[in-house]
Amino acid sequence: MPDSPDLVRFYRESRTRVVELVSDLDSGELETPVPACPGWSVSDVVAHLTAVAEDVPAGRLTRPPSDEQTAAQIARFAGRPIGDVLQVWGEHAPALEEVIAARHVAPAMLDVLAHEHDIRGAVGRAGSRDDEAVRAGAEMLLGFLAPPVPLTVRCDAFEVRVGPAEGQPLELRTDHFEAFRWRLGRRSRAQLAGMDWVGDPSAVLDALVVFGPARHDVIE
Repeated sequence: MPDSPDLVRFYRESRTRVVELVSDLDSGELETPVPACPGWSVSDVVAHLTAVAEDVPAGRLTRPPSDEQTAAQIARFAGRPIGDVLQVWGEHAPALEEVIAARHVAPAMLDVLAHEHDIRGAVGRAGSRDDEAVRAGAEMLLGFLAPPVPLTVRCDAFEVRVGPAEGQPLELRTDHFEAFRWRLGRRSRAQLAGMDWVGDPSAVLDALVVFGPARHDVIE
């Protein structure tokens, strides 16, 4: 796990990339379905991120939102021009950054970074996959894997052994971007099973993800 990752900088840089990306989309592209977030459009993802920036500093959100809360967040900005939504996000982002810094709120950074790549995948504009934040996020997420059997994950130059101390570990080779995506539920169970394994992964598949797995394959 990286020492003292700069969560505020990572949040700010990812938010800036999202703003630049969606500001360049036309109205049709903004309503593109997002495969990694079933039922959401690109504009819905931006609404959620904006609402998080409002809700966390106000104390209305202290943990990852439920489905009901995210639905209310999206409804809050329904029908509003994307420029207006982005303006609200920009107004509230500094207060959220203060919370991230004061409380070391990694989930807020991971959320915007995950949704950045959700949007990129939806509109076919891949980028920033080797960003420092992706690497740090992947290593954070791999660090608290808790599979029921021993597992060694080799992720580019990073390696972690997790699970019970005794026994011959399964082995998985992956890379930082893929690890970041599958840990946050952006891959289906079939995709997880099809990764580069040494040994039978069936016992660990459901333990690999923080959310999910995805109901359908997510192709990026």
